[in-house]
Amino acid sequence: MKVINAIVLTLVIIGGINWGLIGLFNYNLVEALFGSATWFTRLVYILVGVSGLWAIAFYSRSKNRS
Repeated sequence: MKVINAIVLTLVIIGGINWGLIGLFNYNLVEALFGSATWFTRLVYILVGVSGLWAIAFYSRSKNRS
């Protein structure tokens, strides 16, 4: 389970950096790397979105440790 949490955290960070670049410079790194509206670009967006949902569970885990 720790491996999937590391993958999720990495994807959430990638998504955050991408959104920061879009907001600051109007530059979409994912589309620049993989093309606009390709199946792989969509897959990256889907994985980042699912990772964001998975990361919600980190809040409940941190509450249990407190």
